[in-house]
Amino acid sequence: MTLPTKTAYNLSRQLPFFYGWVIVGCAGCAAFVRQGAAVATLSVFVTPMSDEFGWSRAEFSGAVSLGGLLAALTAPAIGVLADRRGSGMILSVAALVLGGAALALSQTNSLIWFYVAFCIARMTFASPFDIGISSAVAQWFVRLRGQAMSYINVILSISLAMMPVIAFTAMSNGDWRNGWFTIAILVLTIGVAPNLLLLTRRPEDIGLTPDPKSARLPVEPGRAAAPINEPSFTRAEALRTPALWFIMGFTVFIFPVQAGISLHQIPHLVERGLSPLVAVSAVSSQSIVGAVAGVAFGLFARRYSARIGLCIGAIATSMSAIILLMVASGWQAFVATSLFGFGIAGILTLLPVIWAEYYGRENYGAIRGVTLPVQVLAQASGPLIAGFLRDWTNDYNASLSLFTIFAIIAAGLVFFARPPTTVAESVG
Repeated sequence: MTLPTKTAYNLSRQLPFFYGWVIVGCAGCAAFVRQGAAVATLSVFVTPMSDEFGWSRAEFSGAVSLGGLLAALTAPAIGVLADRRGSGMILSVAALVLGGAALALSQTNSLIWFYVAFCIARMTFASPFDIGISSAVAQWFVRLRGQAMSYINVILSISLAMMPVIAFTAMSNGDWRNGWFTIAILVLTIGVAPNLLLLTRRPEDIGLTPDPKSARLPVEPGRAAAPINEPSFTRAEALRTPALWFIMGFTVFIFPVQAGISLHQIPHLVERGLSPLVAVSAVSSQSIVGAVAGVAFGLFARRYSARIGLCIGAIATSMSAIILLMVASGWQAFVATSLFGFGIAGILTLLPVIWAEYYGRENYGAIRGVTLPVQVLAQASGPLIAGFLRDWTNDYNASLSLFTIFAIIAAGLVFFARPPTTVAESVG
């Protein structure tokens, strides 16, 4: 029995509440520090670093895309590792790597240095953090999975609101190097210890079952628990279901929108005549909206459907892009970013939920390991598309028009992603 399992077993006998909420707390720590490599955080650095080094927006955006490619290559192995060993080690190492990459970014002196450091940071953001966080929650919850993921999204949203402001404030007291250094300290302080010491792979490993009301008192670690009524697809079986391809199509179209707008929205708002402070404030406010919306989407999925919730999120994102096209004042910026925060909150909350609901816990990591590369590559393309179109046309109107169309297509694809009813359906 490993140290985290032994510690979890002892704590689960003493705590007056379900140990799964400790898992949510650990995953939440990882979710908070993960946003140090988010494109919304990077967007604060676009102007000062580009101005100092003379980089084009396309050159700057390329680091996001290359980091996404590296994440796509590592995701299958990370997914299998999550199923076999659990998320604790994955998230602890990811936090150490991200903290080290942020320290390296604070010492950037060339485009090559920036690419190496940020590609490593972005790779951990898009692969180990994504799979580790979603796997931890998916393994510990079934009936309350949407609710648990919504709490993770609240933490993601709070961090997404705080990280750009923290970086901007640190830069105001020095330069952009202070911003990266401050992010590195936060990541290393918050992200490593909880997941290393407290995160256990599955409730069955310490004699529990998923969800608070169904969990029995721990009797013996590793003892077989009562079976849970949920689907159980292998990776090969899942790949033969139409739903998987509809959901993957959804990710192909929605994640360029998410990443492309996230990275370039502050420069776009500034170019439309808003002050940098108003632009940063508007972008930060979207995370506050997202925190509330994530909880609402989690409750919606529990009562209705994660599929319909994802559809609503994509439609809200398309509306945000339309408003950004015509933004000319502070209040319009806040409306656009709030809609964007609402839509993305639904997408980030419910996408891990729908994978687990449709295909079960047993091979969740392996299935996410082969589907995540598609999502990551799509996400990597968004900043590059926006950067190239901005350099070509001298504004962001072309990319925002394209992103509006992408989001509408994504909404249609996920609407048709009906759940597979049986394993036999996937092979018949």
